[in-house]
Amino acid sequence: MHRQMLAAALTAALVLTACSDDAPTATSGTESADTAPTTALATDTTAGPPADPNALRGVRYCEVLLLRQEATGLVADVWNTMGHSTCPQADWEALDAAAIATERGSLLARLNGPRYWTLDEIDATMQLDAPVTTFGTIEMFLAATVDLGPGTPTQTPYTERGVVRETVFVFHEGSEVYILTDPDGTLYVMQSYSQTLDTTMSADRLPGLGGELQLPAGWTFTVETLSDRLELFSTDGIATVIQDDFQNTYQRVDPTPV
Repeated sequence: MHRQMLAAALTAALVLTACSDDAPTATSGTESADTAPTTALATDTTAGPPADPNALRGVRYCEVLLLRQEATGLVADVWNTMGHSTCPQADWEALDAAAIATERGSLLARLNGPRYWTLDEIDATMQLDAPVTTFGTIEMFLAATVDLGPGTPTQTPYTERGVVRETVFVFHEGSEVYILTDPDGTLYVMQSYSQTLDTTMSADRLPGLGGELQLPAGWTFTVETLSDRLELFSTDGIATVIQDDFQNTYQRVDPTPV
């Protein structure tokens, strides 16, 4: 009974961990890539070659999170399809989270996705020797091992969370970007959108998303076309992210490191 209660309490926390959007590195949450035109790629659910890290806008991916208990607290292993396939829909729908958890001896398994990048490029050190496994017929690599700590994290939209990573997320000149601004003027730029809660979420809906969001008082959603290249950095190895009502993920715009 204790195991079941703990697993249920952590389900929301695992969603946020997975959706915190990171490139393939050993100690951070991940997200995948895409390439223009977004409308065509958004419907591509077939297996494909490794993603080009310089052409990521619209790339589809999925994740399986496996939760385990360690002496220091809860740990989530994040397995990601990026570079192995674009997560075929039929194969994804055939996965059973409860069966995966039992098979792998995990406290909880969480299926996260499909998701699509809304950035253009990731500057990161790729993990070339990462372990690879198969869930059902879908091959994935171990993209991250995330320490959740001794407590039970909670998931609330428009609440900041820190993700350990050293990646730089890049948006090219001329790209359309989707921005949340809080009452203090802090900017958060969308880095991926999710079909986890709403299977109809698409790139075409993003420009009008402000009319669908339940924004907190003082928050705004805007759409801009970049007149210059935009780079989103971590601060002291921590990227700060938030999610909206649909679990689309945004990274805070922090000052450029000196």
